[in-house]
Amino acid sequence: MALKRSEQALFAREAIRTFQPDHPPRLVEASVLNPHARRIAEQFNKNVLSPRLLSGLFGLGEFAVLLIIAITIFSAYGRLADAPLALPLSGLAIATLALLHGYEPSQLRSQRRQPVRVALAMVAGIAATVPCAAWTGSLDAPLGACLLTYAAVSIGALTLGRRILARRIRHWSRTGRLERRVVLVGGGGAAEQFIRQLDAVPDSDIRICGIFDDRDGDRSPPLVAGYPKLGTIAELTEFARIAKIDMLVVTLPLSAEKRILTILKSLWVLPLDIRISALSQNLRFRSRSYSYMGDVPMLDVMDRPIADWNQVAKRGFDLVFGIAALIAVAPIMVVTAIAIKLDTPGPVFFRQKRHGFNNEEILVWKFRSLRHDMADPTARKLVTKGDLRVTRVGRFIRRSSIDELPQLFNVLIGNLSLVGPRPHAVHAQSSTQVTFTEIVDGYFGRHKVKPGITGYAQLKGWRGEIDDDVKLQKRFEHDLFYIENWSLLLDLYILFATPYSLLNPKGAY
Repeated sequence: MALKRSEQALFAREAIRTFQPDHPPRLVEASVLNPHARRIAEQFNKNVLSPRLLSGLFGLGEFAVLLIIAITIFSAYGRLADAPLALPLSGLAIATLALLHGYEPSQLRSQRRQPVRVALAMVAGIAATVPCAAWTGSLDAPLGACLLTYAAVSIGALTLGRRILARRIRHWSRTGRLERRVVLVGGGGAAEQFIRQLDAVPDSDIRICGIFDDRDGDRSPPLVAGYPKLGTIAELTEFARIAKIDMLVVTLPLSAEKRILTILKSLWVLPLDIRISALSQNLRFRSRSYSYMGDVPMLDVMDRPIADWNQVAKRGFDLVFGIAALIAVAPIMVVTAIAIKLDTPGPVFFRQKRHGFNNEEILVWKFRSLRHDMADPTARKLVTKGDLRVTRVGRFIRRSSIDELPQLFNVLIGNLSLVGPRPHAVHAQSSTQVTFTEIVDGYFGRHKVKPGITGYAQLKGWRGEIDDDVKLQKRFEHDLFYIENWSLLLDLYILFATPYSLLNPKGAY
């Protein structure tokens, strides 16, 4: 019997509820990978093309092709005055293709029904353009011939392009250039059922990289449907930081609610899509409650905060505003470099290892603000008020955050963003000599997105010395708020509000 709609997403809702800051989860400590699992992780270390990103780029390419075809034909028929019609004509055709699921990655793999989809899109585009032409008074027989020629050429061009793309997609899938990489959590019969049903999907872009499970014996044998069990769930966190994985799929039966929630509390800190296989025969949800991987029903628990087009948009945001900011502050940076060199002996810049995206270690650039002979690259001792290690110039540039300006180079390189959770030193400790991971459960959850030069926590005043555990907890909560509510508008707000927040340099010394 089907469950009520209010009960259908029970497991996903409960999991998400327990992930909120008021219910901080405890991260399973990562274990050292066994040699076999590490070799496999390194095989999947290279980035691949995203199927959804590829389909979006292909859609933009088809729109450009249709515009070129329309303008060329209008010109050939001596109807350049009607060239503005090319925009709605092409735009409505592409919109129709999207409504017909013509840009779904699975559909782009297939050559079947492509001419039909394209023809319907052309008919829709022309049908919607004719009233526009009538309204402008340009509808006549020559324009009709022009539109028919446009339709014929466009159908041929788009059909040919889609046939070529389908062949390339199949080639990229075979060579591992275009795929979604999946790790299964939980072995045994449920995992085998999932794999068998997924294997039955033709031309699938799913690559199963391995299985992780804490159980042994018959409940979780070392090999399931030809895929090896690579380690425990604790080892999975380390595996996912080496391999470029897209998704975790929990294949335990849905009836094992408590175990599923325990696993989700351990793995939510990873920047991956998390799904639960819904192949269980014990519970029946309504079809609209599922997403699908091929024909396999899935329950969505968590999505990557910034992925595919959002990732492209954020990178573009960083490059545009990062280059503009670097040009604007270049004179300040030159003056600061000269002042540091004249003030105390030592280098102008200071580099420090910090945690970046997915907990990887990155080298962050700053202007040197401490005496060179008292530098603390590991951040074992945080800078405190009246710290004798801070130089005269250092006190000013720390209070004004000018010392952070060289991180614009990190932004251009790509290991920092303009806006995001501030990167902490790898071995950072509070003033009581306690590591940050000991203070905050789920601390690594702030690394699900790329760190930034400025962030929401800093904007709200949570910056500077960690002399109280509550300060770190508050910083962590604000970082989670940013991750869960990210948008380009939020980035713009934080970026342009940051200079005003620097007028109150509380906690910066």
